[in-house]
Amino acid sequence: MAVSTRKGARHARTLKARILPLTPQRWGDLEALFGARGACGGCWCMYWREPRKEFTRLKGEGNRRAFQRLVEGGAPTGVLAYVKGRAVGWCAIAPRCDYVALSRSRVLKAVDEQPVWSVTCFFVARDQRGGGLSAQLIEGAVRYAKKLGAKIVEGYPVDPRAGRQADVFVYTGLASAFRKAGFHEVARRSPTRPIMRRLLTRRAPLRRTPPRRSPA
Repeated sequence: MAVSTRKGARHARTLKARILPLTPQRWGDLEALFGARGACGGCWCMYWREPRKEFTRLKGEGNRRAFQRLVEGGAPTGVLAYVKGRAVGWCAIAPRCDYVALSRSRVLKAVDEQPVWSVTCFFVARDQRGGGLSAQLIEGAVRYAKKLGAKIVEGYPVDPRAGRQADVFVYTGLASAFRKAGFHEVARRSPTRPIMRRLLTRRAPLRRTPPRRSPA
């Protein structure tokens, strides 16, 4: 998992979190948040980064080591949300080309050839879900990507038709949270799986030629 689709938040008010990029110094905070299962089933946020056979072979400790190497090597990996000094949320973001599994997806294949950064995964501590952390994580991830030169950020959320969705099925986030963060839909190849984007650079305003004055 990652986020909750339940209406009626578990928290009466939106939590105010501090969003910080994952660094080697903060690796222990990520481990504490993910727990022994590596967030979910030994994933350690490597599902989108590896070929399927490799991901399955390394599931668990192998994926943990692989992800830690990325972090220690300085690769962009994502941001952590802190509340009262404790890491309570995670959002993965990196250049789309780092996520090899996206290119194999019929539903999530590239919309065009523009270089984009991709938000691929969320994980929020169980006791903090429903407090608005997902939207804050998206905003923090966008700021992080922009500082590293991103011009477009893309997300692949779930847009439930009706009713509740189990948390484990919405680990890529909810469309409502992305809309709240200023994303708009650019493609939808499945009824519940839009591709959404946020442009980080303003388009140059259209210059209008002033009307010519008639000679006196």
